[in-house]
Amino acid sequence: MKGPAPFSSRRDAGRKLAARFVGKNSGEPVILALPRGGVPVAYEVAKALHAPLDLLMVRKIGAEGWQEYGLGAVIDGDGPHLVLNEGIVRELAPNPNYIRAEMRRQLKEIKRRRLIYLGERKPLGLTDRNIIVVDDGIATGGTMRAALECVRKQGPRHITMAVPVAPPSTLNELAVLCDDMICLVSPANFGAVGNFYRDFRQTADSEIIRLMAELEQETASET
Repeated sequence: MKGPAPFSSRRDAGRKLAARFVGKNSGEPVILALPRGGVPVAYEVAKALHAPLDLLMVRKIGAEGWQEYGLGAVIDGDGPHLVLNEGIVRELAPNPNYIRAEMRRQLKEIKRRRLIYLGERKPLGLTDRNIIVVDDGIATGGTMRAALECVRKQGPRHITMAVPVAPPSTLNELAVLCDDMICLVSPANFGAVGNFYRDFRQTADSEIIRLMAELEQETASET
């Protein structure tokens, strides 16, 4: 990427993304963040829209002995969901018992992480709701694809994908999985997501816990 990075931080990107929703009728949306990096971005969107924020945790299921090949992903939410990469499943023909065991293992890790971030708070229901799915950026789109497919299975009224940056080719591929999308920067010569941030340090668990707690307190004070 030529020139200065357009975003100073994830919070800055979130504020700029939130500005794109000003004047739009978002219909009392539910904001879903993809941890870790998507949380500071989604926090700013949820704060601006006075909307509830939840986490949508995606864990990849790799092929047995070949973890870089993603058989699919398991996603938490109002009931866990398994999304398979049908092309790779046909090619590798994995043992169904392995997929089931790996799904259980990844769900256990999701449950552990959700407990760290949110305590005993239950996932928000998505049926017949307007959903905004937020991440800090997209490269190949595998995680976002799994997230959007999972959300669609839960019967929302409308899905908007909102990210600060993504390559045009990936946006085109994901367009069929959502009803609307907002992307602030989409250069043909993409590189990596981190190139578009001046500060792209990994989001700490402690920051996620703090932001989720702050927003929950703000939402409670408004009701």
